[in-house]
Amino acid sequence: MNIAILYTGGTIGCVGTPLTPLKTPDFETAFQSIVYPIVQSEYPHCKLTFLPFEKVLDSTNLQPTDWCDMALQILPHYANYDGFVVLHGTDTMAFTASALSFLFTGMQADGFPDAVLSKPIVFTGSQVPLFHKDTSDNYSLLFNTDALQNVCGAIAAAQLGIPEVSLFFNDTLFRGNRTVKTNADAFHAFSSPNYPNLGEYGIEFSLENDHMLHLPTTQDISLDAPQAQRRLRAQLEYLLEHITHSAVIPFKAFPAFYTLHPHKNVLGELLQAAIDHVDVQGIILEAYGDGNFPSGAPDDPTAGTIYQILKAAHAQGIVLIDCTQVLDGVVDANVYAAGSWLAEVGVAGAYDMTPIAALTKLIYLNALRNYNGFNWDQHTLTRLMQTNITGEIMDVNRLDTRGKGYLGVGESIQTLNGNAQFVNDAVAGPVLKDAGGKVMWQALQEPEIAIMPGRLYMQGDGNLVFYDNSNTPLWSSQTATPSNATSMLILDDEAGNKISLSIYNYAKGETSRILFKGAV
Repeated sequence: MNIAILYTGGTIGCVGTPLTPLKTPDFETAFQSIVYPIVQSEYPHCKLTFLPFEKVLDSTNLQPTDWCDMALQILPHYANYDGFVVLHGTDTMAFTASALSFLFTGMQADGFPDAVLSKPIVFTGSQVPLFHKDTSDNYSLLFNTDALQNVCGAIAAAQLGIPEVSLFFNDTLFRGNRTVKTNADAFHAFSSPNYPNLGEYGIEFSLENDHMLHLPTTQDISLDAPQAQRRLRAQLEYLLEHITHSAVIPFKAFPAFYTLHPHKNVLGELLQAAIDHVDVQGIILEAYGDGNFPSGAPDDPTAGTIYQILKAAHAQGIVLIDCTQVLDGVVDANVYAAGSWLAEVGVAGAYDMTPIAALTKLIYLNALRNYNGFNWDQHTLTRLMQTNITGEIMDVNRLDTRGKGYLGVGESIQTLNGNAQFVNDAVAGPVLKDAGGKVMWQALQEPEIAIMPGRLYMQGDGNLVFYDNSNTPLWSSQTATPSNATSMLILDDEAGNKISLSIYNYAKGETSRILFKGAV
């Protein structure tokens, strides 16, 4: 088992007063002489190799181009190793882990991947340094710290074949793009508020396989394939060149002074200043609660400063995404009048995605907007932000073979703008309705109440099938194939209030059947 280590700096590699990261050669020398024997005692067949990385920094000082540099350092060695461990500072580890989950996903113009991970990339770091250096420049292991435990756990996780970017900390394995740092001092520094842990490392490594991303659907898009590596490398090189050409900024709500007569609004002035002085192409709002954001005029949001600024920003083509400051929960700005105005000015909800993942995802997508003839407009970028790419967000408008795969009684998917819903009704079965409840399409023309309710399955053979309460199939999409047909049911919204309900076979990269297409 060959594991590559990419050391990027951070507390885990710091020594001295004040703490400063060791350069890679010094860290590698200390690691190989002190830590490697400990690892080999537990994993005698595990070989560890350091990848060169010149830019060793406190993670506080990392920027988006550094994410690209890390990915471009790992990719050329992808075929030579079974897994990768990235040693990183804790301050921005969640940002980098989120970013690399996207950077290691090659994108096509339609938003589906053409290159995906087949091996683990595991991030870790520590709250306390790994080594102590004495006055004679000799290194020794610091005891009673989290550093050695985290390193050993990450190396163990990298041997498990989990095909995604994860983060290991304090005996817990998380999905990287679901993490946030929630404690600055304790060893339990990271959390995954809206997604279950991938595993726990106790006496043995206990994995939650149902929570993990699946292996690539076909060999053609697996990064094990040379052609997929070439596609991803070209995309990464483009990203390295373009990722800083425009800005995506977070903007956090806080109680700030405002008046209506005359108009005076601190939040508005800060936001407008950012838009005026930086080439902003995306804004991640960090709102209150369910997604509420102060408009600047409580009784009439349309007269508010923030309302007007965001409306103008949307008209300029800026992508606007609504996240919440609250750690746990799903954004639904329509619950309260204080947030329902956001949709009027073009702000889209981020559902259960963290602000960190939303920021890195929009930076990534925005940099790709003109790549390889994509020509992604504001609507497309917004749709992709609300679409699950690599496990960073809940599936809203898709029923995926490789996810839950079925709709139980009363469960549904909906368009991202909420103007249509496809629900497994207890009496009528699978029904497509508009926002007012009008039926636009249904699978069963004359459902029999005695054999209802049932379940709707998106099957691995590519067939969408509705089974009654005795598990007898009552309806199918007639899209089954004898070969691999990993598929998803997609309820999509298009410009002009047009929607489509279709089955997409992403093992073949094509739509296998359109069930409905029309205007709401």
